[in-house]
Amino acid sequence: MSQNNPSILHVGLDVAKDSLQLDLAGQSHALANDAKGHAQLLKLLRPHPGAHVVCEATGGYEQPAVRALHAAQVPVSIVEAGRVRHFAKAKGQRAKTDPIDAAVLSAYGRTFQPAATAAPTPQQARLAELSTRRRQLLTTLTAESNRCAHYLDPLSLRQARDLRRLLEKQVAACDAALAEIIAADEALKVRAQRLDAIPGVGAVTAATVLAELPELGHISDAAASALAGVAPFNRDSGQQTGGRHIAGGRKPVRCALYMAALSAVRHDAILKAFYLKLRAAGKKPKVALVACMRKLVILMNRLLSNPKFQLAN
Repeated sequence: MSQNNPSILHVGLDVAKDSLQLDLAGQSHALANDAKGHAQLLKLLRPHPGAHVVCEATGGYEQPAVRALHAAQVPVSIVEAGRVRHFAKAKGQRAKTDPIDAAVLSAYGRTFQPAATAAPTPQQARLAELSTRRRQLLTTLTAESNRCAHYLDPLSLRQARDLRRLLEKQVAACDAALAEIIAADEALKVRAQRLDAIPGVGAVTAATVLAELPELGHISDAAASALAGVAPFNRDSGQQTGGRHIAGGRKPVRCALYMAALSAVRHDAILKAFYLKLRAAGKKPKVALVACMRKLVILMNRLLSNPKFQLAN
């Protein structure tokens, strides 16, 4: 149990596509990653009211189990897989099996006391899924556009053209659905309007940020920068001073901020002056642009955290 709070029992849950491995109070349980397995998981946890499940983000395979845990009001933390792997290595745990990984997750929970991952609202869940779908469609559209540049056969060219039209139609349908979800939810609508007021930030950027970074407005500026992947980290050792580099974060948010910053440094007087000041100081274009992206996400965070905060004219 937790050293800080003995009433909490951290439970490791290793997730695979078809299976779950549960480490519960030192006992290992193999379950299926399906509705029956989720019911068995909840049954095993029922005698332990202080159970707090810890699992890794596994590209979406964890989501059905997490939804079942949220529905049963069992706290669950979705943690970064890389951190858990480094934790295991720090403990000298080199071997890797499902039972071992589940036990490592239990130990990780006891050591770091991760905060529970909040259950998304139905609107937030749908917004996130549609945002992901839109991004996938754009990736496919870009790939198909690049391929068709090399086609000579009339059939190949016709098929490529038809496929691009279909993909463009589906992207537009996602845009319409995202706008509909935001318009139908008063809280999301107000947040989107606040973001849309920022120069360079349009409806698509606002929807992406609301979908991919729902914590915005409830976290510190430093945390917002780190989650967006635009926070520079030190690389110093002894007398050596290394360059500062961004790392990690949520790529979809970073990509949306990049496009917004490109527009803002052209059309917003404040960000344009900031960008030019950095360039005059010898900063490379992309370094200066990332600094503008960081300014944007901090501004977004302050706008959403404080309803009285207003943009400068």
